[in-house]
Order: sequence, then C-alpha cells, then structure tokens
Amino acid sequence: MPPPLLIADVPWLLYRSFFALPKSIVDERGRPVNALLGTVNALLSVVEARPPTHPRAVVACMGAEQAAYRVRMFPAYHAHRDPMPPELAAQWELVGELLLSLGWTFTASEDLEADDVMYSYARTEQDAGGRALLMTGDRDLFGAVSELVSVAELRKGAVAGEIGPDEVRERYGVPPGLVPDFIALRGDPSDGLPGAPGIGAKTAAELLRAHGSLEGVLAAAGVTEGPGAAAAAVRATGVMRPRIAASLRDNARMLLAFKEIATLQQVEVTRPRDRETDYAAGALAARGLGMRRLAERLETLAAA
Repeated sequence: MPPPLLIADVPWLLYRSFFALPKSIVDERGRPVNALLGTVNALLSVVEARPPTHPRAVVACMGAEQAAYRVRMFPAYHAHRDPMPPELAAQWELVGELLLSLGWTFTASEDLEADDVMYSYARTEQDAGGRALLMTGDRDLFGAVSELVSVAELRKGAVAGEIGPDEVRERYGVPPGLVPDFIALRGDPSDGLPGAPGIGAKTAAELLRAHGSLEGVLAAAGVTEGPGAAAAAVRATGVMRPRIAASLRDNARMLLAFKEIATLQQVEVTRPRDRETDYAAGALAARGLGMRRLAERLETLAAA
C-alpha cells in the first residue's frame, strides 16, 4: 500500500485547537499561540505515524470562510457563525509561514472553501494512482471518500483509524457519492443548512436507498422538472409517506440548491512531489515566533 498524501483542513485545525487548548499557551511576548501549537502537533501526530499512515508529503489547505456562490444560493449559509476571536485571527495570519517552514505545501483559495481545495488535491492524487488521507472534522468531505481516499479518525490527538467507503455507509447509511444528497435532505447545522422539514438522518438514508438520488427522491414525491410544473403522481413506498412527500414537494427547489451547496468543487491543482518534513527549519521558524517548546520538540525530531 503506497504512503498517502496527507491533506489537512487548516481552518478546522486552528478552530479546534483554539477552543480545545488553554489560552495560557503563549509566546515569549505573552500572545496566545495555542491554535498554532495544536495545529502543528496534530499534523505531526500523523507525520510521525508508522506506515501505512506515514504520509509521502503534506498539503495544508485554507480557503474562503464561505464561497460567494453558496451564499448567493442560500443567504443563511454560515450566517449563524460567530465572528473569529481576535486572538485566533492573529494566529491565523501566522500559520502559513509556520507550515511552509516545515516543508509542507501550503495552499489557499480566495474564492472556494478549504473543503473544495482538499477535495481537488484528493481527486488529483487518486487520478494519479496515489492514496490520500484527509485530516478534517467536516463531514462534507465524506463525499470525497473512495477506495483510495479516506478521512483520518482522530482520538486524543492521534489517528485511531481511517474512514473509508464502508465506514461512510455505516455512519450515513449511503455511499460516499450520495453524501451531498444526504446533507440536502437531512441538513447540516454546521453550515446552516436546515434540510427538509420533518426528515431526519434515518429517513433521508432510507429515501436515498429506495430512490437512488435526491432527484429520484423528488420524482418519487411527485415533483416534476421545471419551475411551476404540476405535481406528478407520488410513487408510494414504505418510506414515501404522504407527509414526507408533501414536505419534499414544498421544498424541492431549496433542496436542490442545498445539494449544489454541499457538492464539493474541483479545481486544477498540482500534485505535490514526495517530501519529508523539515524539522530543523520548522524549529527555527517556531523560535522566531516565540514558540520555545515547539521549537525544542522539532529540534529533537531533527536530531533523531
């Protein structure tokens, strides 16, 4: 099994670390560096893992807080999220310099979100016959999972396993290719998508298994294509009950928009070459940022 390309969700790592680690973790000038420290340590936990998890290279991805086209389709997308705390924003500006110093690829998009950038690298790696490991807590990326692409399952800061196609089916009840359809029906509170009224995770999965896609579900509910088209006959099944069919018909246009919002976008990216982590250069950068303990850890790794 070839070593994977590790593709990291940097915004998720920064937020996760900022709220999980104490604000008392500061640099030599007393400024919080907990988000930076947690992000690097999480990545090192995978980099230092033994094969087959040890990556051939690392790509750290960032992007827009929300893609403009998604907001145009649904103005409430991400609108519920609180503004970024100033202490996190200050670390946000420094993370690229630190990650690049370690010999990792750091890439960002002004138009698309980090999820889309990660998806693009995963597909590029898969198309080249390589294996990709996604480091994220965003379940939108379950839609990127395949036989060659998996999501790292983290527990207590270390990789406890990988989420592949079978695990996605076990968790969602549908294969990875139907994850956007599932999100559209069930909703996604983290993104502010409400889903179809009265339809939860179990019913969403049952509908998709019975009818194959969101479009198939809507057709079975009596929705025909085209604005203002008349409703067709409902294809009644065990799960397509009258109340559910009515909810689907009343919200069909919105649900199709939700699916488009939840569908990850692929852009052209360059497949990274194999590259080991540069602990020595990372240690110098950490010292320059006043992160003495991280610098000492990296110096120890460089000398090993």
